[in-house]
Amino acid sequence: MDQPLIDGHGRRFEYLRLSLTDVCNFRCSYCLPQGYRKQPGQPASLTVDEVRRLVGAFARLGLWKVRLTGGEPSLRAQLLEIAAAVAGTPGIRKLAMTTNGYRLAERAADYAAAGISALNVSVDSLDPERFAAITGHDRLPEVLDGIAAARLAGIRTIKLNSVLMRGINDDELESFIAFVQQHDLALRFIEVMRTNDNPAFFERHHLAGAEIASRLDALGWQRLPREQGAGPAVVYAQPGRLGQIGIIAPYARDFCATCNRLRVSARGKLHLCLFGDHGIDLRPLLQSDSQQDELIARIAALTATKAPAHRLHQGDSGATPHLASIGG
Repeated sequence: MDQPLIDGHGRRFEYLRLSLTDVCNFRCSYCLPQGYRKQPGQPASLTVDEVRRLVGAFARLGLWKVRLTGGEPSLRAQLLEIAAAVAGTPGIRKLAMTTNGYRLAERAADYAAAGISALNVSVDSLDPERFAAITGHDRLPEVLDGIAAARLAGIRTIKLNSVLMRGINDDELESFIAFVQQHDLALRFIEVMRTNDNPAFFERHHLAGAEIASRLDALGWQRLPREQGAGPAVVYAQPGRLGQIGIIAPYARDFCATCNRLRVSARGKLHLCLFGDHGIDLRPLLQSDSQQDELIARIAALTATKAPAHRLHQGDSGATPHLASIGG
């Protein structure tokens, strides 16, 4: 391993979120309510070899966890080949994927065989009609079948992602609690985040994660210690019961203080923050194995410039049009 990857604020980076595509087949109200629209002139997504070189460089800098994201990563034709390449990279110990659950029931065994050992599955409601209203697709039973199939396939870590929206699904806390305890699952409530495409939706439906934390406290849930390499969630459990609930609250005080992750877009741009002003193109350094040392030096130099925090509190979402554009 080369020198560990540390920014100018002393934060160490162990976790890479790698987007495989910005295409998504859902129309979630908080992200792509009009559906995906291809932008003319966009270059192709990274090839398998480019991904292999990219992840190899990050692994040499101490990153050991990779999450495949999108858009919807299951729409990428080379998903299994990419997953196997990433999982087989020396130094990578955990390969995760975030998905909307599309065709998960039929593909879960293939995902496990390719080396994916953790899944986050988006489930924004446990009510079928509400799920369809939020996502644009009446597929809740299919998604839940996929979660069961993933467990049977031996995928060790399965979490549900639910975007928390005032007036839309904030009345489902008790239903979600019952579900995760019955099935011994982990759930992540995620605050609605303001992006350049959704300011009006954000104003109407943003709900602070602190409100859910207070409700969990009142129900006897207790905060758990942060695990190594964990994402940004503050995780709670109820003593003596199965299941966990985490809260991802980017508007909370000091949210960025424990940041341990970097992002690379489907076309090879390094994003130091989900809400940064721009991405920096790494693709020219992904064309041959002989460029590896230069790529590593470039990643380290850029990471050193990472800002101390996002600017969401000032209403500044940077250059992020919507979460599917970088991978959330």
